Amino acid sequence: MAQGRGSAIAAATVMLCLLLLHFELAQAATYTVGGSNGWAFNSAGWPKGKRFKAGDTLVFNYNPSIHNVVAVNRAGYKSCTTPKGATVFQSGKDQIKLAKGQNFFICNYIGHCQAGMKVAITAA
Repeated sequence: MAQGRGSAIAAATVMLCLLLLHFELAQAATYTVGGSNGWAFNSAGWPKGKRFKAGDTLVFNYNPSIHNVVAVNRAGYKSCTTPKGATVFQSGKDQIKLAKGQNFFICNYIGHCQAGMKVAITAA
């Protein structure tokens, strides 16, 4: 009898964990960077007033023949440089999940980051 009760508790615990995981995934949001303008110059202020969470998806819409998206570290963001090994996205419709903490993105075409084509987002 005690073994039956223990396995029922274990099963209930597993079900609760699965339910919480489903709830967490359902709560993820999708944001189009730059809004209707898409990924463009002067994007740095776009996150202002928004609350991001780890697992939210950023959608970068842009013309891939003239822009890209590069996931960089803080130093790369501040200096508008691409660190060695940085991930470069070039589809024009990139979807990137936010990691917990700070997330930095730039366009590394010459002069674009310096002209404000960069965004820093902190995800809770």
